[in-house]
Amino acid sequence: MISKKITNSAIRTIDLAAEAITQLREKIDKQFESACNIIYECKGRVVVTGMGKSGHIANKISSTLASTGTPAFFLHPAEASHGDLGMITSEDVVLAISNSGSTSEIITILPRIKRLGVPLISMTGDAQSEIARAAAIHLCIRVAREACPMNLSPTTSTATCLVLGDALAISILETRGFSEHDFALSHPGGALGRKLLLRARDLMHENTSVPRVYLDDCVQTALLEMTAKGFGVTAIFDISERLVGIFTDGDLRRMISQGLNIGNTLIKDVMSSNPKTISGNVLAAEALNIMEDLSITTLLITDERNCLCGILHMHDLVREGLI
Repeated sequence: MISKKITNSAIRTIDLAAEAITQLREKIDKQFESACNIIYECKGRVVVTGMGKSGHIANKISSTLASTGTPAFFLHPAEASHGDLGMITSEDVVLAISNSGSTSEIITILPRIKRLGVPLISMTGDAQSEIARAAAIHLCIRVAREACPMNLSPTTSTATCLVLGDALAISILETRGFSEHDFALSHPGGALGRKLLLRARDLMHENTSVPRVYLDDCVQTALLEMTAKGFGVTAIFDISERLVGIFTDGDLRRMISQGLNIGNTLIKDVMSSNPKTISGNVLAAEALNIMEDLSITTLLITDERNCLCGILHMHDLVREGLI
């Protein structure tokens, strides 16, 4: 019986939230468009404020805006009355969130916002509330009922508010033409940021770290170089320092299967000509795709003159979290 009660409670909570969120479609109107336009044209930042549960939602919405190309920050309304109002400038926009529309901490700072001439957008559940009436734009987050059986704890209303905030952020994102590259610039520490910002040159090994031998060297010399540098391959050069080939562990296995001697076999007779190379400007994620497509673990990095600049190994990509 207890298990059934738990399941029913969870399903009812989800159903109420889903119904309320679906009903938000009816509230995407001229007011919503005006709110998006005000934020899009803002030359300063979007100051998002809210108290209690609404404050947590406000904090998340400000974070979403900031990460999708709209400078924003969260302002705690209680702290605002004790000096933090100085964070608001005349070029900003204020987004105030209050389910009741009568949060005293927000009402206290309304006169200051008005004196600054800052556009105020409100998100409340009561269009006739003091905060809603003070706003240039009001976005309604009213719900028929909270999931809380006492209809008291903000549950369905906070879910609705969060989704409406996401709708604002994404609508503005698309209006800006915000790209994956733009997203990566503000997320350099994330996996997506690394995929979109890191280039082969950022991860390649250079100079004396690159294994290299010459056409007339024997295979034994190549093996010593491969062992010393630890990449499982070595680049091959001619007498004029031109890259002409590569020798890999796979080439070694094929050579041994043919019964060739590593001490008297020249590398030029068993190397692979025309090695696969890439530019240092290639994205590291693209380099990974090349490795996977060709079933190889290393790539040689060359410049426009086909001069060797470095070497990139699959392990370097793993270390950076690209796999």
